[in-house]
Amino acid sequence: MKLIFVSGGVISGLGKGITASSIGRLLASRGIRVSAIKIDPYINVDAGTMNPYEHGEVYVLDDGSETDLDLGNYERFMDLRLTGEHNITTGKVYRTVIENERRGDYLGKTVQIIPHITDEIKRRITTVARASGADAVIVELGGTVGDMESMPFLEAARQLSAELGREDVMFVHTTLVPIMGSVGEEKTKPTQHSVKELMSMGIRPDIIVGRCSREIDQQARAKIAMFCDLPEEAVVSSTDAATIYEVPLLLERQGVADLIIDRLRLRPMTSRRDMSEWESFVDGVMHPSSEVMIAVVGKYTSLADSYLSHLEALVHAGAALSCRAKAFFVDSDLLTSDNAAETLRDADGILVPGGFGHRGVDGMIAAAGYARENGVPFLGVCLGFQIATIEICRDVLGLASADSTESDPGTPDPVVCLMDEQRGVGGKGASMRLGAQEVELSEGSVARSLYGSAVVSERHRHRYEVNTAYAERLEAAGWRFTGRSDDGRRMEVGELQGHPYFVACQFHPEFGSRPLRPSPLHLGLVRAAMNRVRE
Repeated sequence: MKLIFVSGGVISGLGKGITASSIGRLLASRGIRVSAIKIDPYINVDAGTMNPYEHGEVYVLDDGSETDLDLGNYERFMDLRLTGEHNITTGKVYRTVIENERRGDYLGKTVQIIPHITDEIKRRITTVARASGADAVIVELGGTVGDMESMPFLEAARQLSAELGREDVMFVHTTLVPIMGSVGEEKTKPTQHSVKELMSMGIRPDIIVGRCSREIDQQARAKIAMFCDLPEEAVVSSTDAATIYEVPLLLERQGVADLIIDRLRLRPMTSRRDMSEWESFVDGVMHPSSEVMIAVVGKYTSLADSYLSHLEALVHAGAALSCRAKAFFVDSDLLTSDNAAETLRDADGILVPGGFGHRGVDGMIAAAGYARENGVPFLGVCLGFQIATIEICRDVLGLASADSTESDPGTPDPVVCLMDEQRGVGGKGASMRLGAQEVELSEGSVARSLYGSAVVSERHRHRYEVNTAYAERLEAAGWRFTGRSDDGRRMEVGELQGHPYFVACQFHPEFGSRPLRPSPLHLGLVRAAMNRVRE
């Protein structure tokens, strides 16, 4: 079992997750089996109850775990399917320790941060690492070195290094190398202070990844190496890239994979990397032959990370079609049926993603109506599926008061209602219909053609669903439910007949999208948008 800890210093948002994901991609290209763990120092048990503005999107795994968005990067870059055990939070750790104490597992001892909290952290890391069967496990330490909440995790990492041995554990530290002044001088002091803080905790980094707007020059690298007691080749640059998917190639050119393989004495399946498919994908992202504009109409548009998986799914689909699928955000709070034509006039396609609550719903309904009436390609996801159904009920079936009971509990036409299983559910955390569920697709449907399969498995995250009592009238009006749950009682996919591309789904196809295997429904949206541009 080999562990690679990735930490960050100076400021947050330096790209630890992309660094960790890129390392995994490089090792996998050598035939090394990899897995990943994300440590989040917040006290929340998981990310499920967080507003997207707090922490970006909630990424859902096959097993229904609601996790940090970095697990999405791991799955996309390394082509993995992870579980909730791969996301360790302070909340999970403390809850387990307190439950152990209440049972008397500690035999009357005083329960302390060291050893009880650090022991639980180590147990979780090693259990997941061994169960994964991977040759190397990348462990991203959330937060910044020096943060109070991160200290128990850093101490646990130090202890693991001592217990497992330095041949089996290494540390990669990401830090900021700013360029200051009119002469453009690279400043190494932030890195020196960050590494000093890390070393004061008993951890000596093996590789320093300097985040800089350009490649760090030789003089600055030599200075960092000298002050941080590292060979110069172990100081590498992570420069501003045209796409995050270029980062593995940037690190590969600096020999990062070789450094890690030599340091951990890993045994790659091949001495030559196989990044040809990845390089082709990156080339497709960076050199498209066409461009379409996709309007993302949602309520969390002030933070792009709220819809990160959708944005990446559009990148994947665009690369497959040699097209740049350029997303632009439309705040659904500000969108109305009166200004929809003006606001969405440049949209070659419209995407309405998921969300909760009443705020912004009217704007999403206006977007769905505009797409339906004007032949604009449309994809609705989760709430977007419910929105499309409500809009058709109101404007096609004439049910002016049709609504979701989430927005209007007293609506006379509850076309979207709380699932029976959700009635009486009290807690908010991990209580929705979550994770991978099978969906059966109708023969001859757009969805079945895109997926190339009659049955698919996709991830879900919802409490409300389309009311089956309205299904017959909706289908008679052309809103066909071409995807249903495996027992046939839940509406999962809707397709509008006679429209170039008006598709919506209750599940989240964006979570399954991969660089080399785009989400079929996002692929369909981008392709339809390209056809619209050609017309």
